[in-house]
Amino acid sequence: MCGNHSSATEFYLLGFPGSQELRHILFATFFLFYSVTFIGNTVIIMMVCVDKRLQSPMYFFLGHLSVLEILITSVTVPLMLWELLLPGMKAISLTACGAQLYLYLSLGTSEFILMGAMAVDRYVAICNPLRYNIIMNSHTCIWVVIVSWVFGFLFEIWPVYATFQLTFCKSNMVDHFLCDRGQLLKLSCDDSLFTEFLLFLMAVFIIIGSLAPTTVSYTYIISTILKIPSVSGRRKAFSTCASHFTFVVIGYGTCLFLYVKPKQTQAAEYNRVASLLASVVTPFLNPFIFTLRNDKFVEAFRDVMKSCCQLLKV
Repeated sequence: MCGNHSSATEFYLLGFPGSQELRHILFATFFLFYSVTFIGNTVIIMMVCVDKRLQSPMYFFLGHLSVLEILITSVTVPLMLWELLLPGMKAISLTACGAQLYLYLSLGTSEFILMGAMAVDRYVAICNPLRYNIIMNSHTCIWVVIVSWVFGFLFEIWPVYATFQLTFCKSNMVDHFLCDRGQLLKLSCDDSLFTEFLLFLMAVFIIIGSLAPTTVSYTYIISTILKIPSVSGRRKAFSTCASHFTFVVIGYGTCLFLYVKPKQTQAAEYNRVASLLASVVTPFLNPFIFTLRNDKFVEAFRDVMKSCCQLLKV
């Protein structure tokens, strides 16, 4: 225990080590990633809203997934870019640190639930196509999205509250580019072992809990696809879920690496790399994964661009 030590009221984010030239290269790289993430996911949202061919549950969920990706990157990347552009440590208040951690974890939790729902949607579309419109009706889709958002923001209240109930008296230097929970726990001089264990169990509940319906759904999907007699039929069926499956592998792989571990206070380099994958690389890949291999989306996008060009000519 800390005894009479006082807790830090603000933190200093150390960001990325290295020379100023390296930091400028990282700034340019991450700024490009963030720009592509923001523009690409915004295009997906606009296309889902305006094109009637994309008015289906799969694209409805994809639109909300894109909203989550934009918000997740916006919570972390702008501050990271500011740290890279300007030399020196960046101060962040205790309140701002808690808000960033809460938003980051809440949005991530909502995304996991939505990914599980998208897997079930693909299962119904491929394994029960005749009942698809009945099961995945607009009422069901809206409730799934509401539950994913509400649950994500309610579930992460206690983990963040418990983290900031600790006394941070060892130091106020956070060796990260964001308010990472693992690095914050390293600064506490309280006995945080029990808290870490509870946080580990909650991470397991969310990640493994949302991964379970995904695994079951894809087990049935693959089994059903293999029973299709024609090669073209199997290819067409697999193409409808290949994008989501790719995103699931990348997203879950990264977060299993980052959060599902009993000891939260890992090395700074470990957490920094994993956080970059979760908050920068994965959202950057999302627009490419869900659009380049999707013929219906590409066709709709091409038609919208032609219409815009015709309007500009007039």
